[in-house]
Amino acid sequence: MRAIVTRSAGSMELTDVPEPRELASGEVLVRPEAVGVCGSDYHFLTGELVTPEAFGPQYPRIQGHEVAGTIEALGPDCPAGLDVGVRVAVWPLSSCGTCYACRIGRRNACPNFRLVGVHVDGALQERFPVPASQVFPVGDLEPQVAAFCEPTSIAVQAADRGRIAAGEPVAVLGAGPIGQAVALVAGERGAKVLMTDLVAGRLALGRAAGAETLDLSEHEDVVPLVREWAGGEGPPVVIDCTGEPAAIRSAVEMISPAGRVVVVGISHKELSLNVSWFTEKEPDILGSTVCGAAQFAEAVRVVQRKQAVVRRLLTHERPLEQAPDAIAHAMSHPAEVMKLIIRTG
Repeated sequence: MRAIVTRSAGSMELTDVPEPRELASGEVLVRPEAVGVCGSDYHFLTGELVTPEAFGPQYPRIQGHEVAGTIEALGPDCPAGLDVGVRVAVWPLSSCGTCYACRIGRRNACPNFRLVGVHVDGALQERFPVPASQVFPVGDLEPQVAAFCEPTSIAVQAADRGRIAAGEPVAVLGAGPIGQAVALVAGERGAKVLMTDLVAGRLALGRAAGAETLDLSEHEDVVPLVREWAGGEGPPVVIDCTGEPAAIRSAVEMISPAGRVVVVGISHKELSLNVSWFTEKEPDILGSTVCGAAQFAEAVRVVQRKQAVVRRLLTHERPLEQAPDAIAHAMSHPAEVMKLIIRTG
């Protein structure tokens, strides 16, 4: 069968791979129909995202973790409610179950977790096995839209970490796919949302979804502007979706006393912070990563309710055989490509 295989850093090709192995107990065989491509896929492809040596060689790997597809076969002992032909979104996480994070119920923060498309082969192929516990029926959602359940689940986790409540002003730094998803989830929870970015086209998509926007290309100092928007003290919640040190520093500076900063953006950069901000404002500085099963289930419900909004974010779509060129284009044109979908069905 056909698959897109990442052979080494920077090298991705369409090739033939063996048919899937026999299903184990509690597994299903998924036929992917649509796979979203995100920033972590780019980081994995370039080699910036490095998997632990204990997990074995990083390459070759079949990527793809934002997945919608249909169940093609059921292994033994699968739970009721899953049948051949059912369309599902894939929650890509499995955890060790024994570490501290797992023992306290935060399996998404497991240092030994494995992600579909990163640590094990993912969805840029014609069929692949996955534990039945990691597939969520999506009803009649079209596959391209259903593939956005995974980035929406990241936003649900961030909203939970930030304890977003109805009526609160929430500033979202960065209007890429995760920023858009965070704004969508925050709005669903009744928050008043301000989205910031340097790219006008991304902000336009945020406005269409109901967020207020601030174009950073027109302002040097965002902190007083966001504070004024929030009512003077600053927003009680700021969610960084950029991973940029300057943005995170601004987030800590701009929040209200006793506010929460949630960092979702991924990078390996370092930043400096004024120590007095911690003792003067007593903020909560929180990280957020992939989600748990409950958050993924909520993400499916959000996408089902907000299909029209999600559909506007899916700016580019290509068939499987064009995936290497399409991904290269997306990486070199980030202001143009909001969300690339690879049609695998």
